[in-house]
Amino acid sequence: MSALSAAASAPPAAAPSKMPVTRAMFDQFMVPCYAPAPFVPVRGEGSRVWDQQGRMYIDFAAGVAVTALGHCHPAMVKALGDQAKTLWHVSNWMTNEPALRLAKKLIDNTFAERVFFCNSGTEANEAALKLARRYAFDKFGESKYKVVSTLNAFHGRTFFAVTAGGQAKYSSGFGPKPAGVSHIAYNDVAALEAEFAREGDAICAVILEPMQGEGGMLPGTPEFLQAARRLCDRHNALLILDEIQSGMGRTGTLFSYMQKGIVPDILTSAKGLGGGFPIGAMLTTDKVAAAFSVGVHGTTYGGNPLACAVAEAVFEIINTTEVLDGVKARNRLFQEGLKRINASCKLFADIRGEGVWLGCELVAAYRGRAMEFVRAGHDAGLLLLVAGPDVLRLAPALTIGLDDIIEGLGRFEQALQKVAGQG
Repeated sequence: MSALSAAASAPPAAAPSKMPVTRAMFDQFMVPCYAPAPFVPVRGEGSRVWDQQGRMYIDFAAGVAVTALGHCHPAMVKALGDQAKTLWHVSNWMTNEPALRLAKKLIDNTFAERVFFCNSGTEANEAALKLARRYAFDKFGESKYKVVSTLNAFHGRTFFAVTAGGQAKYSSGFGPKPAGVSHIAYNDVAALEAEFAREGDAICAVILEPMQGEGGMLPGTPEFLQAARRLCDRHNALLILDEIQSGMGRTGTLFSYMQKGIVPDILTSAKGLGGGFPIGAMLTTDKVAAAFSVGVHGTTYGGNPLACAVAEAVFEIINTTEVLDGVKARNRLFQEGLKRINASCKLFADIRGEGVWLGCELVAAYRGRAMEFVRAGHDAGLLLLVAGPDVLRLAPALTIGLDDIIEGLGRFEQALQKVAGQG
């Protein structure tokens, strides 16, 4: 008997025991660019998460607006399992069925005519910015390369994307930044008009979030967004909408632009698109996409069959009247609950947002202390986020149940009272 056949007929070896894991191992082994919570989540179901000690948390964070259908949604589990049995990966020297099906669904339901798949939001924004510059270079020459963004924007962590973001704390200290990026105040129509008057036809693109997330949960005004569209048209510039967080149903429509009265030239998506499986996408038109001819741009894992199969399942559920109308109904429940809580605790100067993407701006006495409330939330059994040092951010699953909303808001109120009681 050959060694190979002997091995094949041998009984399976016992599964190796798993190494015990503690939170302290992060501080020992990991690059210290994060400061994770003191507990370790090990299981999730819907909008609930359990840690190593079996404690349950209501999830108002959704992995920073990622787990759009909650944890371990049965349709996602099935899609991943089915695809895992057939084809895991092929390079972009070939294509695959899940990628083409997902691309068609995105195109059939948006302004787009072409899709580029990648692995994350920052990759999608990097591709969008490169595409805008390449398109301008091909059509108008090398002098048309400037990008207009907004202060406090966040577009990801690659160097071009983080430079386009308007937060120096994320982009400084890495050497010379990519040239030709300027920033204006968000929702300031006069500043945007002045930037175009100053730079004129050197501007190749404007990149905006329809609602700023990391920058403070600020909804874009129709006047500002429509001015951006009008000025881009007038100056042969492209309008890029970063819908990494605002897209995939989070604000009550498939993408936020659909309720803003504008249509972009390029749109980026990620986070909720994969529901927890890494995937990003850049959507655009035939005319603009032509600037990315073969070899001009690419990515190893973009369009991965596993990711696209899961994203297709996510898309089919989110892009329904039931889910999108449910987001709007949940917005009303959250708004009512937050206003009731604030009537008692009086900690919020403003409650704002769209869909299940809400920001609670702290009053002056608690400015700069948002993370204290997040830690108090952990103590109360609640996962929530910040949007800068002054704003608490809620971004639960689009499908979070009524019971979890009520219980989560109760835990939120406990956390607020704890911090307020400490002065």
